[in-house]
Amino acid sequence: MSRLTVHRGATAPEAAGEIHTDLQKALSAEVVTYTDLITLGGMAEARGKGKLRLEGKEYIVQDGDILNIRFNL
Repeated sequence: MSRLTVHRGATAPEAAGEIHTDLQKALSAEVVTYTDLITLGGMAEARGKGKLRLEGKEYIVQDGDILNIRFNL
């Protein structure tokens, strides 16, 4: 698993754009904290426990967030 660091105050699409410019067109992001992801054992478990949330393109990424970018080209 690789780590990606983005600047403080980056929006979800800006963070996604660090991976690939096409991802900067993101419509939304599924967000879970690293702690919840590890504690619960994965994205499906986090979703089942209500810890995975959908955020819009203006969401400001927080330290420790894990993002699943949702986009449409």
